[in-house]
This record gives sequence, C-alpha cells and structure tokens, in this order.
Amino acid sequence: MQRYPRDMKGHGAEPPVAQWPNGAKIAVQIVLNYEEGGENNILHGDAASEAFLSEITGAQAWPGQRHFNMESIYEYGARAGFWRLHRMMRDLPITVYGVATALARSPEQVAAMKAAGWEIASHGLKWVEHKDMPPEEERAQIREAIRLHTEVTGSPPRGWYTGRCSMNTVDLAAEEGDLAYVADSYADDLPYWVKAGGKDLLIVPYTLDCNDMRFAIQAGFTAGDQFESYLKDSFDVLYAEGQAGAPKMLSIGLHCRLIGRPGRAAALKRALDYMAGHEGVWFATREQIADHWAITHPPVATERPSEMDKATFVEAFGGIFEHSPWIAEAAHDLELGPAHDSALGVHSALARVFRTASEEARLGVLTAHPDLAGKLAQAKRLTAESTSEQASAGLDALTDAERARFTELNDAYTAKFGFPFIIAVRDHDKAGILAAFERRIANDRATEFAEACRQVERIAELRLLEKLGG
Repeated sequence: MQRYPRDMKGHGAEPPVAQWPNGAKIAVQIVLNYEEGGENNILHGDAASEAFLSEITGAQAWPGQRHFNMESIYEYGARAGFWRLHRMMRDLPITVYGVATALARSPEQVAAMKAAGWEIASHGLKWVEHKDMPPEEERAQIREAIRLHTEVTGSPPRGWYTGRCSMNTVDLAAEEGDLAYVADSYADDLPYWVKAGGKDLLIVPYTLDCNDMRFAIQAGFTAGDQFESYLKDSFDVLYAEGQAGAPKMLSIGLHCRLIGRPGRAAALKRALDYMAGHEGVWFATREQIADHWAITHPPVATERPSEMDKATFVEAFGGIFEHSPWIAEAAHDLELGPAHDSALGVHSALARVFRTASEEARLGVLTAHPDLAGKLAQAKRLTAESTSEQASAGLDALTDAERARFTELNDAYTAKFGFPFIIAVRDHDKAGILAAFERRIANDRATEFAEACRQVERIAELRLLEKLGG
C-alpha cells in the first residue's frame, strides 16, 4: 500500500475564515530571530565556524578555527541591532525565536524582551544544522533546549521553530514540548493542524520570503527599499483578501544582525508604519494566533480515506461506481495521501482506475447502471443511491405518458448502444433529462460510449460529495 505523506491540498479553495479578533482583515506577525551567541563556533563545541546568514558573501565554514569577522557580525546583532529594533518595536507584540544558548549569553536582552511583553519561543538549543542528526541526539538537544530556555526566561516555551531542521524535528518537538504550536513550515498563509508526536499539533507557518535573510543571500535584497516594497505588496494582497472575507496571516522574519543595520531598519520602520496606518490590522504574537486558532478552529477528528485498510475503503466506496467494487479495490493500491482525504481526492483515485480500465471493464460499469424510470425502479430494486438520484429529478413520479416515453427511449437506446442511458440526474430536471435523452440517442456508438463514461464519473463525484462533503 503506497501512501504519500505530504499534504498538497491544505485548506483547499475555500480556507476557513480566520475570524481574527475585532473583525481584523489581516494578522501581522513579526518574528525577531535571536541567534547571536548560539551560532556555529568552536567555542560552543562545534566543529567549525558559522557560514550562514551574514554580510560575508560566499562565506565558508572554517573547520577547527574561530572566524573573527563572522563572530563580530553576529556580535553586532546582540550589541547594536537588537537594541535598535527593541526601541523601534517594543510597543508591538513580537515573537522572539530564541536560541537557548544565545539567550543564556544575553541576560540584558532577555530582560528587555520580557519587559516589552514579547513572546519568547524556542529556536532550538543551538543555531546549527539538524538534517544529519540521529533522532535520539536531536531529541536530547530539544529536551535540553526546553530545559535551558525555562531556566533562562523563567517559563517553558509554548512555540517552537528549529529552522535548520530534520525530517524528525516536528515529531520530536511535539513529543518533548508542551507546545501551543510549531512553526517549522512555510506551507500556508493560515495555521493548520497535523498529527505529530502522537497528538494533534498546530502548525503556525513561517516565511522565508518576507524575511530579511534575503539581504544575506545572492538571490535577495540589496537595498532597504526592496524589502520595504516587498513587505508592502505582501500586506496589500493579504489585506485585500481579508476585505473580501478571507483574512490571512502575514509573517515577517527578522534577524538582529541583518535588519538591525541602520539602512535596513529605516525600511522596516516605513513598512510597519504603512501597515499600522490601515484599519483592521491585528498585530499579534504567534502564541496569540495559535491560541485564537485553537479556540476558533479546533482539530476535527475525521476518518481519512488514505489511512483506511482495503476492506474499510472498499466498504465505504465500493458502490460509488455502480456495482463495481473492483474500482475501489484498485484505487486503494494507488499512491494515496492527505490530498485524497476529500470527495474530490477519492474521486480522482477512483476515476483514474475507471479511465484506465479496458473498454470491456468500463462497459461492465455502464451496464451495471439501471434504466431511468425503468422496471427496476418500479419494482423498487435500485440501489439506495440510484433511488435517491432518480427521485431528485422526479423520475419516481412520472405520468403515464412520461413513463411510456422513457420506456420507448430506453428500449431504443439500449438496442442501439448495448448499455442503458446514463446521465447525472442531480445536474438536471426531468425536462432536461428527457431532452438529453432525445439528443444523445442520435450519436454514434463511440461518441455515446465516451459521453456515458463521463456521466458515470460525474455520478460518482456527486455521490462522494454527498457522502464526504465538499
């Protein structure tokens, strides 16, 4: 059984309405990464110096050596950048992603964060790469990060963002921490629930585009006004969506050593003033957003088709294509995943099997369908689905003349094509069905076979929508 773990559907075409407090049209969430003193450094027990997110273009790690220039760039973030940003934003609700060892080396900055009422979330034990860490080593680092964070700040973190994470990070963080959210995702403009670490876990996605890290990479910003313009454009699009009734969240990622430089800080100030000048803007911490979402949109326990065993899947969907459980059996063997846990997702899997079946097998599906208003209907021997469908178009309450006309057309159609006339009756009224019947009986067999197959797929889609919802 192939199962694809990534969720390519997400909230779908119609995401949940965020219902931000006071009817806000947008939630603006600002993250200040505090990594200075937690980066790669042989003083910290690491194998080499830091090489990531600095002013040094193309920096390389120096194995076994300290890197004076790199260290001084990180020190700027703690010594000057942080305080400039603190003066600018101390009256705003900010979330700090605090590397635990960095926080421990910066007691005055931590005191300032707490005095401003900022949320201090965990950014791991050290600002290092986790992708090659054995799970138990990463678990131990997460556990130690939580312990040290609690010791330094006075309370355990409710939010988590590793950043340079592994495929195990989210599960391990969920298992080890009593967390309101994890932010190790860039997958959406709204929070969403996942199963991780054996529990329902809220993901509050982060950003790498509205992020000053782009000042430190080649395909990024070179001047403050580029960052300012990008933030404003992002805000404008999301604000307009909120005005249209679909509020979102704008995440902004900042680093003390990057945006804390004077020329960049000026651009940030202009962008924040611009956003604050609009009505209905909720500046919030990630913790506030997570708590709001957990109350407004709690996790909903549903049976996921992609997680069903074959017997359960066939029992649930074996009758979607009339009397053809073999379609559901084959669909269960496809590479299903979260994107198939919906009516359209299951329909896609079932339809793939039907479309690729032999003409003989598809003909068998067509002939499994009953005549419209035929003898089976009169004898009340239709499936429950067919009975409901025919009744929806009034085919269970025909006049004698209408029944005679349907019988005449059924006989002529079946004699010509070798299968009954099939139409998704929920898409039509009685007059429309009769008109389609009289029009389609003039088709050649190949044309009508293709049309009947399309109608079978549509009937299956409507049945799944009724069964699973949109």
